[in-house]
Amino acid sequence: MHILVDADSCPGIIKEILYRAAERTGTRMTLVADRPLTVPESLHIKRIQVSPGLNAADARIIALVQPGDLVITDDIPLASAAVGKGALVLNQRGEMLQEENIAERLSARDFMTELRESGIDTGGPAPLSQRNRQSFANQLDRLLVQIKAKTIITPQG
Repeated sequence: MHILVDADSCPGIIKEILYRAAERTGTRMTLVADRPLTVPESLHIKRIQVSPGLNAADARIIALVQPGDLVITDDIPLASAAVGKGALVLNQRGEMLQEENIAERLSARDFMTELRESGIDTGGPAPLSQRNRQSFANQLDRLLVQIKAKTIITPQG
């Protein structure tokens, strides 16, 4: 199992949670970004810097992802592609994105894009709260325990 992180938009606090989890569980993790990243020295954590460009990091993640891997992203099209390849997807608020809910998320994203393109200010996502961070950490821990134990994954959302 491999954790792949869409690091361009991943907040530092979420990266810190991921670093600790990778070290604690001995799980391989790769952060992918189109800008330089500083990551802790670790046998389990590596970084890949891709060339700048629209969706370059996403394309690399999709090229690397295998069934059963865990992708960390808030990018809905990337999440959809990862789910399509058999990966688990966890967003930064601790929500599992899977076949059952990804189509709805894509539709909502497309609708918001249309609103913005028509000149309507839709605002942005709310900042991550302490509750969001805790939810992410808890869900990540549950997934890693289940994966390491090779049990059936039953997402807690």
